Amino acid sequence: MKFSSLTPKQKKVLDFVYSFTDKHGYSPSLNEIAQKFNKSTPTIHQYIETLKEKGFLRKESNISRGIKLNPAETEILLLGYIAAGKPIEPLENPEPIKISRNLIKGAGNYYGLRVRGDSMIDEGILNNDLVVIKHQLTAENGETIVAITENGATLKVFRKRNSRIYLEPRNKKLKNIYPKKLEIRGKFVGLIRSNN
Repeated sequence: MKFSSLTPKQKKVLDFVYSFTDKHGYSPSLNEIAQKFNKSTPTIHQYIETLKEKGFLRKESNISRGIKLNPAETEILLLGYIAAGKPIEPLENPEPIKISRNLIKGAGNYYGLRVRGDSMIDEGILNNDLVVIKHQLTAENGETIVAITENGATLKVFRKRNSRIYLEPRNKKLKNIYPKKLEIRGKFVGLIRSNN
């Protein structure tokens, strides 16, 4: 299953099913999807059937909320390495990898990074693990993020205290980073343990 196989309209419908299910804990009805996109119910039914055929959804018949997200695999791009230690530049050499759809949390763009270093070991993120990142440019206090500092890219916990921002490692041996420049490139949402 590849998101690239979807038309923009199909992707919007799928994203809505994801975000609605994520928010409410149950899937939207055909009528709710139709209202969202100002389309007729038969038109939305066709979208759902196409998404079923492409493997993104399954539908239980005769149930108003019978649309289910398919927990099978999906594909994201592995963008390279991220430091969990001293910041380094990520390797921009994308290659597609398959991950469980359960690692995708709602609508959005996702990518993978291979971890180098041990600064996040107390969070259970080990050297050579693969982290799944949801692309976003903002973060809440306490979220684990991909941060771009003046020294490169790093995976750390975002902290804001008394309007001062810093990056916190999850390894008692290491100190906080107080960056002069900071760009947020995404939030950690999932982990695939390395066998190495």
